[in-house]
Order: sequence, then structure tokens, then C-alpha cells
Amino acid sequence: MSGHDDAGEGALLAYLAEADREYLLARGTRRRFRANDVVLMEGDPSDHVHVLVSGWVRVSTIVEDGREVLFGLRGPGEVLGDLAAVTGRPRSASVRAIEPCTVFQLKGADFVDVLHARPAIAIATIKTVAARLRNAESARVDAAAFDVSRRVAVVLVRLAEEHGRTVPDGVVVDALSQEDIAAQIGAARRTVARALRVLRERGIVETGRRRFLIREPRVLRAFARSEPNGTQRP
Repeated sequence: MSGHDDAGEGALLAYLAEADREYLLARGTRRRFRANDVVLMEGDPSDHVHVLVSGWVRVSTIVEDGREVLFGLRGPGEVLGDLAAVTGRPRSASVRAIEPCTVFQLKGADFVDVLHARPAIAIATIKTVAARLRNAESARVDAAAFDVSRRVAVVLVRLAEEHGRTVPDGVVVDALSQEDIAAQIGAARRTVARALRVLRERGIVETGRRRFLIREPRVLRAFARSEPNGTQRP
């Protein structure tokens, strides 16, 4: 994916009309990051905001025992660092590029000025925050209610719906590794690998290097919604 026309569901640019997109990006400076570059650092007091227009990044934090907890992946059209700019607090997570990325960087004060000047951009920002909160709440519920296989399915379904690319054989989710899934659901990588093996053996999913092909999206969604007793969640 590349360019803000690829903005996925829940991304800031996906909620904006073209004129508002241009207004926002015109106030930023284009920057590029290489794969594995740190885009934002947890605890950093800087308040600049990045609007991601190409490439994928991972958002994570390090907990007390040294484990990395993955909050999620962000793709084209999404905004990074907006909460720190608005609240004036240090950054609550780190952002690292998964692949080469391009952003438009705005000073925090300039981003806040944009929100005041363009109510449509302010509303779009609220919608992106709401989408993140919904995903976080869903992840907490899933962690309590599902075994690892179903939690893996839930992650793949959500990413396919938000960022997937339709191909003749199904839906492709790029830039995601087994380690990323393990960190996101709080499970061991070996446990995630076993869960994915079950999905592969059933012909539901194919896996590659940072690439998942969901061959049976309908079946995967049904599995993600199923309860341990075999019933379906609404």
C-alpha cells in the first residue's frame, strides 16, 4: 500500500474530504524513515505529529518485566503522536517502522491550530481515537473470552477488514509477523505458531514472511465469532 488514497478504515485521512486532506498535509514537512527506524520514542517530551502516507509501523510499549506489548499496527492515512500533541504529555508508546515509510510531520502547536481552524479535521481525529478505543476494548474482551486460536483469528479478521487487500485467492494482510500477533494478544510465539498451523491445515489461512493470505474470510470470521461451546457471538 502507498499513498493516502489507501487509507484504511479508522485512519484519519479516510474520514477527510480531499480539501481537508490537502489543508492538513500542506502544513507538514515530508519525512522518510527506513525499515526499523524509530519514528516516535516512548517517554519523549517532543510533541510533533506524523501523518503516515505510505508504509507500515508498529506501536508498542515495554512493560516492567521487559516484555514488549504491541498496541497495534498503523498504516497509510493514520496519525501518530496526536494525543501527545493535544494533551502535552510525554509519549505513551514507541513507534517503529516495519518497512520504508513516508510521513508528513507537523509541530504539535500547528496540529492543534489545524483542529481549531478545520472542525472536520477535529471530528475526524475524534473518530480515529474512538476507533482505537474500540479496538483496545475488543482486545481486552477477547483476551478474557477466547483461547489463543480464536484470538489469533480475531486479530486477522480485524486487520483484514481494516487494511486487507483483496486478491483472486482471498484477502492479503501485509507487514504482519507471527511475533506481532503474539505481542498483540499476549501469547507465546510458539502458541501462536500452533494456532496458525491449525488454520493452515484447514485451508483457511496461508502464511508467508510478514504476509498472511486469508483464503476463507467467511470461515475465519465465523471461527472468530464462535464461543468455546460452538455457538456464535452476535
